[in-house]
Amino acid sequence: MKKNEELMRKGKKPRKNPAKDMPKPTQALKQREGSLELDKNLGKTMVVTNATGRGPGQPGFYCEVCRRLHKDSNSYLDHLNSRSHLRMIGQSTQVERSTVEQVREKIAALREQTKESQTAKTFDFDRRLAEIKEREDQLRAERRAQKKAQKEAQRMTMIASVNEDVDMKAQDDIAAMMGFGGFGTSKK
Repeated sequence: MKKNEELMRKGKKPRKNPAKDMPKPTQALKQREGSLELDKNLGKTMVVTNATGRGPGQPGFYCEVCRRLHKDSNSYLDHLNSRSHLRMIGQSTQVERSTVEQVREKIAALREQTKESQTAKTFDFDRRLAEIKEREDQLRAERRAQKKAQKEAQRMTMIASVNEDVDMKAQDDIAAMMGFGGFGTSKK
C-alpha cells in the first residue's frame, strides 16, 4: 500500500499485487511453547468453514493469523515455519545468538537434570525390588493357605467316608443279628 503510493508519486506504475503492510519483526525466532498436536487428527477429515462466511467449508488446516487454508499437515507445518507467517506474528527468521554464560548455564542445568534422573532410577530400583519381594511373599502365603485348605478338605472327606463305613458296618451287624441279608440297599 505505502509502496504503491510512493511509486505513484514518483510517476511509476503501481504494483498489481501490493505487498501487505506486515509489521516489522520485533522478536528473534523462538521455540514454540506448546505442541501443534498434528497427530491427534491423524486419519480424520476436518471441515473448516470459509473465512468469508460464504460457501461450504473445506477440509484442511486453517491458520487464524494469516487466514489461509492448507490441505494437509505438511503444508500447514511448512506455512507455520515460513517467513511470511513469522512476520505476521512479529518474529524474524534470525535466531538469537547465545552467549558463553547462557551455554554454561544450560550445560549445568542438563548435568543437574541427569544427576537427578540417575538418583531417581536407583531409588526406584530399590523400591521396585522391595515391592517384588512383597508380592512374592504374598503369593507364597496364598499358596500355603490354598494347600492347607485342600488338605483340610481331604481330611474332612476322609473322616466322612470313615464314618459312613462305620455306619454301614454297624447296619450290617444289626441285620446279621436279626437274620436278614440287609435293609434293601445294594451298597456295601
